[in-house]
Amino acid sequence: MGEKTVAEKIGVLLKDPMKWLLGAALLAIMAKVQGWGDYWVFGLSALGLIPLAGLIGEATEALAGHTGPRIGGLLNATLGNAAELIITLVAIRAGLLELVKASITGSILGNLLFVMGLAMLVGGLRHGVQIFDRRQASNYAVLLLISVVALLVPSLFSHSIGPENSPGVEALSLGVAGIMIILYATGLIYSLRGARNPVAISGAQLETVAPHWGVPTAVGVLAIATFGVVMLSELLVGVVEHVVASLGVSEFFLGIILIPVIGNVAEHLVAVNVAAQNRMELSLEIAVSSSLQIALFVAPLLVFVSLLMGNPLTLIFNPFELIALTATIFIAALVAMDGESNWLEGAALLAVYLILGLAFFLLPTSG
Repeated sequence: MGEKTVAEKIGVLLKDPMKWLLGAALLAIMAKVQGWGDYWVFGLSALGLIPLAGLIGEATEALAGHTGPRIGGLLNATLGNAAELIITLVAIRAGLLELVKASITGSILGNLLFVMGLAMLVGGLRHGVQIFDRRQASNYAVLLLISVVALLVPSLFSHSIGPENSPGVEALSLGVAGIMIILYATGLIYSLRGARNPVAISGAQLETVAPHWGVPTAVGVLAIATFGVVMLSELLVGVVEHVVASLGVSEFFLGIILIPVIGNVAEHLVAVNVAAQNRMELSLEIAVSSSLQIALFVAPLLVFVSLLMGNPLTLIFNPFELIALTATIFIAALVAMDGESNWLEGAALLAVYLILGLAFFLLPTSG
């Protein structure tokens, strides 16, 4: 009976096409050991990270289903971007700070333009105009505006304080990061007291998309997938500089487009899927909560952790990133605040994402 259960689990695993990419993880290790070249290591590591990041998300959602909506929301809030956090920590240790800041920008752009746009496009084509809570959407917009202001302030004021690595600028980044984490924590407390808050989607809300795993299975999958993400992140970051230089693409493009996709593609698919089921409100919450987690938790956490790693990261973004962030937040807020969406608005968001992606692709490698 036990063997049949294992066989059934393997069968379910193999029915998901994305899980077939797990083979790329093994091939990436083989490519590194046998010296296939940096391009093979880079490509296979990137492909292998996609299903592993998805497994982390599925394990987190499965655990959330066993803990109740409040603790489930806390788990989703703290582990929702675990894969991307691991990748950026490895990049910080390697000294690729510009790549890390680009990935922070790219995660916010990807969630608010690409994911929300694709969800509105798919949901609109299938169901026409989709309605969601206008008041809740306004709350999202306010939190998004606050988060982007927190990211903009250090960049705008640093020019008058001193060089980027000066004590004054580092103190400003640390202070802003600390305040952002406190704001994030208050949002968690607010949601744990029973109120809806986009920084923590409850396990009950994701119950229909979460896998039905027991706690031991979920914990085991979470541990193995996390270890796999760490290994492949090391391989990816180890060759990224050579690949960027040889391809002649901008490091910003790599951070803004590739890393967020690798770390969040499974979550992106969930957001689009629930929109196709005419659950646009949940889809919106997934996109917004992921953006807020990056802005209010992951980014400030990286500032503090980078100090321990000896490569201090400051919240100083370049002008291109600031323009992209500001435009994205305002456009997404305007689209969502009327409480309804349609396929044309989704297409418009995707168009803005493609325009920004093209601009970053053509940006010189010198930045």
